[in-house]
Amino acid sequence: MLKILVSYPDGFAVIADLKRDMAILATSGRDWAERTKRLAACVPTLDIFSQGLVERRNGGWRITEKGRALLEFMEAKPGEMRTESAAAAAEPFDTASASPPLAARRSVRSQRLQRRRAARVRARAKAS
Repeated sequence: MLKILVSYPDGFAVIADLKRDMAILATSGRDWAERTKRLAACVPTLDIFSQGLVERRNGGWRITEKGRALLEFMEAKPGEMRTESAAAAAEPFDTASASPPLAARRSVRSQRLQRRRAARVRARAKAS
């Protein structure tokens, strides 16, 4: 979601545009899915709203500066030097000690995967 929002002017997009872009990306192939998984692995307990990375406004969502900094941190190559702001933005997201039990995370992940599959099927049906 952060990657989509950052591509819009001022980081703001209405819900209809977000849904369209998500459907396109969900059906765009294995490369995007693998890239998304790699980015998500950087911050396993990511919650864009409660962590203040995205804010809801006027029928849409807008990425915050904190969200931009985290996205920059997530996209940095492993050997690449990270900026102070990106490294500082990543610190609050290191919640390994406060993460839910493994069984709960697996359940949430399973539900998320089911929702993604359903979204892909709907997007393919609309495209046909």
